[in-house]
Amino acid sequence: MQTDLLSHFQTLEDPRVERTRRYPLMEIIFLIISATVSGCEGWKSIRDFGVLKLDWLRKFLPYERGIPVDDTLAHVMRKLNTKQFSTCFTTWMQSVTEATDGDVIAIDGKTLRRSHDNEAGKSAIHMVSAWSSSNGVVLGQEKTGEKSNEITAIPELLKSLEIKGCLVTIDAMGCQKGIAEQIVHQKGDYLLALKGNQKKLYEEVQSFFATASKHDFKNIDSDFHQTLDSGHGRVETRRAYAID
Repeated sequence: MQTDLLSHFQTLEDPRVERTRRYPLMEIIFLIISATVSGCEGWKSIRDFGVLKLDWLRKFLPYERGIPVDDTLAHVMRKLNTKQFSTCFTTWMQSVTEATDGDVIAIDGKTLRRSHDNEAGKSAIHMVSAWSSSNGVVLGQEKTGEKSNEITAIPELLKSLEIKGCLVTIDAMGCQKGIAEQIVHQKGDYLLALKGNQKKLYEEVQSFFATASKHDFKNIDSDFHQTLDSGHGRVETRRAYAID
């Protein structure tokens, strides 16, 4: 993992001036990625991981000065060129995983915790990510200014992915004609959530299902699936209908 990872991040520019480079950039990147894929969340957790796993980390890189404090990790990551980092990360992930035929790729947006910088006047970073269900990894990411910009970020993210034969799922923010057309053009299938942001279509679907339900879906070509779960003192039944 280490050798291949470093080869993909060699083009990443170090934003620090020479005299402040106490810890090599590749050591910081390798630490953060290793800690994150191990389930760590937040800079303090990543720092603690590094301290506990220092002997293991030194099997790959020197770490002569040990592990940086959490503030240093956050400071370096905030200064990185996010576009460069995203490109490096995406090419690395695509080199170690294949999007298999029929895979479900879930696209979702999240705001990164503690990514804001009040002193520098920077708002929190919002990322749109593509998650491979079969491989359990992030295939790619695209940074956006805020959640409302997901509509423009999703097409850019899709361009970087091989989605042929895959099912792409997106929440209601991505329920757009252009996005659906792009997925089909890239020979993928889509499953888009529908809410009030597509008012006319939303109302038509609500009306159709209400009528169909009233007649117990008789004389309607549909598929049906039901699940039953129990726990925490309650029983939950979920019924799903699929209609052309």
